[in-house]
Amino acid sequence: MRWLRAMALAGVPLSAGTAFAHNLPQFTELVKRNSPAVVNISTKQSISPREMLLESLQSPETDEVFDALMRRFLERDGAGNGGQPFDFDSKSRGSGFIYSDDGYIVTNHHVVLGATDIKVALNDGRELPAQLIGSDERTDVAVLKVIANDLPVLKMGESDKLEVGEWVLAIGSPFGFDHSATAGIVSAKGRSLPDENYVPFIQTDVAINPGNSGGPLFNLAGEVVGINSQIYSRSGGFMGVSFAIPIDVAQGVIEQLKRKGSVSRGWLGVYVQAIDTKLAQSFNMAKPEGALVAEVMPDGPAAGMLNQGDVILRFDDKPVENSAALPLLVGSTAIGKTVELAVLRAGKYKAVSLTLTELPSPNARE
Repeated sequence: MRWLRAMALAGVPLSAGTAFAHNLPQFTELVKRNSPAVVNISTKQSISPREMLLESLQSPETDEVFDALMRRFLERDGAGNGGQPFDFDSKSRGSGFIYSDDGYIVTNHHVVLGATDIKVALNDGRELPAQLIGSDERTDVAVLKVIANDLPVLKMGESDKLEVGEWVLAIGSPFGFDHSATAGIVSAKGRSLPDENYVPFIQTDVAINPGNSGGPLFNLAGEVVGINSQIYSRSGGFMGVSFAIPIDVAQGVIEQLKRKGSVSRGWLGVYVQAIDTKLAQSFNMAKPEGALVAEVMPDGPAAGMLNQGDVILRFDDKPVENSAALPLLVGSTAIGKTVELAVLRAGKYKAVSLTLTELPSPNARE
């Protein structure tokens, strides 16, 4: 009654509020139709006591100085070598969804990282052992396979067509509560996160919590437009900011993982940094854009072709809007392809042609 009185005092007709409520999206059919293809993933892992303690110390609730001191104490001189690894069960490690009716399942890389045994719980109550087909650390995508046929599958959408403000819905297993649905809107697109060079994340305000990782993000048409992956939090729980891997990016990775168990990407062989307003002015640029070459790797494709201080403005006829856009453009280009780059060098525009090689593994020196 207090809300109704406040609306009336504000001069807003009650009928307008009622009409607004009726125009809100209804998710009930979307949830009923798609929940059968969303799964819960549990794992068994082998981990040493030291690794478990180090992992617990990385909680955002702990003091950073304390974290650093404890890591140093545990790692110095081999002290506290962690003892012998032991197995432990994770009852609800994360979520996933059925990608094809012959048993391929998509989840996050970090959900199955280090797993020695993986189980997939289906909506109909079955729990099936799963094989890890392949996992890609750079995009945080993994593909599993269970022995089953005629499984319900989800329809893939086009994340590029999402617009900021559009309604989206997630289904997953937060804290182990299977098939929980949460809704919100797209807050931003193309969001670049630290140390995440190959994913232009979809930012939403959909409530995502531990256990939602790997689950699908839907548009109102019931199409998968993202894979829920990360949250920004100071407490370890949801704080209104969550991130999903765009399905347009994930599908290329999924198909490579299905086909060969790994992902190959093009490699340019440079370190780049952002162009801010001051740098743009120093280069006599009209606005901040492109990627500034900070270092050229001597064993990379760009060696002898690009120079430190070059500004890469276009890659293979595509604009490089900022430094975060370049790794995705390069990584999604076929290995061995010769590409044309438009660069700004010493105040002059120059065309550079070079051939991409394969991006080294994450553990290789870049």
